[in-house]
Amino acid sequence: MITYDSLYVDGRWLAPVDPLPIDVHSASTEELVGRAVGGGPADIDAAVGAARRAFDDPTGWSTWDPAARAAALERFADELVARGEDTATRVSLQNGMPIRISRQVESTVPATLLRYYADLVSKADIEEVRPSLVSGSTAVRREPIGVVGAIVPWNFPQTLTFFKLAPALAAGCTVVLKPAVETALDAQVVGEAAAAAQLPPGVINIVPGDGPGAGMRLVTHPLVDKVAFTGSTGVGRIIAEACGRLLRPVTLELGGKSAGILLDDVDLGRAMKAMFAVTLLNSGQSCYVSSRILAPRNRYDEVVDAFTALASSVSVGDALEESTVIGPLVSARQRDRVEDYIARAVADGGRITTGGGRPADNDRGWFVEPTIVADVHNDHTVAREEIFGPVLAVIPYEDDDDAVRIANDSNYGLAGTVWSSDVERGTAVARRIQTGTVGVNGFTLDHGSPFGGIKDSGLGRELGPEGLAAYQQLKSIYLPR
Repeated sequence: MITYDSLYVDGRWLAPVDPLPIDVHSASTEELVGRAVGGGPADIDAAVGAARRAFDDPTGWSTWDPAARAAALERFADELVARGEDTATRVSLQNGMPIRISRQVESTVPATLLRYYADLVSKADIEEVRPSLVSGSTAVRREPIGVVGAIVPWNFPQTLTFFKLAPALAAGCTVVLKPAVETALDAQVVGEAAAAAQLPPGVINIVPGDGPGAGMRLVTHPLVDKVAFTGSTGVGRIIAEACGRLLRPVTLELGGKSAGILLDDVDLGRAMKAMFAVTLLNSGQSCYVSSRILAPRNRYDEVVDAFTALASSVSVGDALEESTVIGPLVSARQRDRVEDYIARAVADGGRITTGGGRPADNDRGWFVEPTIVADVHNDHTVAREEIFGPVLAVIPYEDDDDAVRIANDSNYGLAGTVWSSDVERGTAVARRIQTGTVGVNGFTLDHGSPFGGIKDSGLGRELGPEGLAAYQQLKSIYLPR
């Protein structure tokens, strides 16, 4: 049992004012494996107050020389690396991510991002002087935006936390982090590492919470200057509406229903070697996956067979087993949701070629078999809505123009892929896709380049220099001749 009875606020572990008991169950076995505690509006108030004091301190974090902040972030990165195996195990235990994936991603990306932004901010000029178009000159300053409310989901909890924490801290902001209750145990590691790295009190504050109470209190708190959210489009709309009324900057990384376009010249054997990572990784519990497979009609059966073979060949099992490729879903509620989508796909006329149920040899845990649905039209529910599970819909198209039309016929626009033996042809098609990110013959998030969506997939960008700029505000100081 992993047990916590306090919150990391103002550099200390404090008992919550509005305690929210959190029982953590293994996604693989359904057994109780930990207990943590979250907080309510009063705890958000305390955390925001601590962040506000830390930011407003005239000698505090926001005023430090960037090189000094960078050195602190390097220490923070070192402490996270030292806890990397524990973090990976906790993530896999809670949300079902196979341990081979959590070791590659959840235990390494946070430190990588801290070091990237530490280096970026230590080399960037805070102020530049420009010749004025009228007279004299203008000093343009990049200043930290203030107190940030960061709300992160359970699917890649550490990675998505540091999509926000790393650039915000590098910019000089202070942060109140609200992790998902499903992954409360690994969130505590962030507090432990921050304390060990001797980050100043109030720079990072962590309050897990559930429901609208804690979340909306953080979003609408009068002392918060910016909100950063990753999660569902439905919740993102509510947050956007609240921030709009407050004229409060907000970054929203929301859902996706991305298309993977296989052009008619694709080398299917070679493509399938890379296809798992962009379709079924983390049991499909990834916002960027290509969950709509667009296949040329003259090769449709061949594509369906290839994906059927892929989905039926992967090892499904306990997330902590080294051999597991597909783990369980995060909760019974999520499993029920995915199973409902599969039933609706069949009702709409889809044909299940593999999967569609629960693995026969897993009588415990929230498992769903990797599922391929053929004979799908783009107006079917399985092609329109984000499922967040190991379910792929295979849709036929006539030619390149038709493929682009189907790919763009979506309310979402987060990611996508194009697969072709001719990279130039694939890139030309990729340029026509209405989306924030797209990969040719693969998809890899580049930490040095912006990531985010259009349409119902969100507002703003994370990662790269653009991710740092999202936590800065500009000030112009007009200077005489």
